[in-house]
Amino acid sequence: MENGKINTLDVARKDQKGFYLQNQKGQEIFLSSEETELDLEVGSSVEVFIYKDRERIVSTRLPYAQVEEFAFLNVKFLTEQGAYVDWGLEKDLFVPLEEQMETLEVDSNYLFFVYEDEDNGSIRGSQRVEDFVFVDKIDVKRGDEVDLLLYRESNLGMNVVVNNQYQGLIFKSDIHKEVEVGEQIKGFVKQVREDGKIDILLEPLGYKKSVESNTDILLKAIKKADNFLPLTDKSKPEEIKSSLGLSKKAFKRAAGHLYKKKLIEIRTDGLHLVTKK
Repeated sequence: MENGKINTLDVARKDQKGFYLQNQKGQEIFLSSEETELDLEVGSSVEVFIYKDRERIVSTRLPYAQVEEFAFLNVKFLTEQGAYVDWGLEKDLFVPLEEQMETLEVDSNYLFFVYEDEDNGSIRGSQRVEDFVFVDKIDVKRGDEVDLLLYRESNLGMNVVVNNQYQGLIFKSDIHKEVEVGEQIKGFVKQVREDGKIDILLEPLGYKKSVESNTDILLKAIKKADNFLPLTDKSKPEEIKSSLGLSKKAFKRAAGHLYKKKLIEIRTDGLHLVTKK
């Protein structure tokens, strides 16, 4: 039975105070009725979270993050020793003062890593991202799709946790849409650097070149047609293909790119080139 983890156990027997659960090795643990709202039957299986605070607690309430996971959590209250944050359980997660990287504020969300204290087995939280990410034996490569947790903006761009294991960065020059700290989104590996950090793109490799190429095709077509092209997002795919040689998806993406750069106006009758007065 793993401390700080979600365990799937079998209900071996029950009494008025709660349930006795077993793992496949026959090890047994008690689940108090106070820690579950479920009416469990003997022989059934149940997911429980087992963790140690001052004492060992078994609960069917599952946390927002378990040991060895990152998550954005809300600060409930502060003490001289540290902070207590909401991680989805009745007892809040304690973040020692020495594990904080900034001045925390109550009711604000921050990125924390959940870890097990090696000295006493208590489950704690930390803001020290760099202490808990892997910088060697990285099992992602250029072009791979990855899970991202956006946690801090910097002068270079957006810092992210990659696949809950690695540290990454999306450079400002590679951010082409609105992103916010706290978001969980997909991204793509641009490169794995020698220091173990990972450069990330928000689109697949080759996307930028593809957009630029299609944008150039569309812009030239509008200019060639006397600054007006009677194509819209309601045009048939065959019509767009015949006129531009682009798919409807590529057309809409290119049109959106030109619109953001204020080179065209998108009207109900089609695309109009913005001419300088």
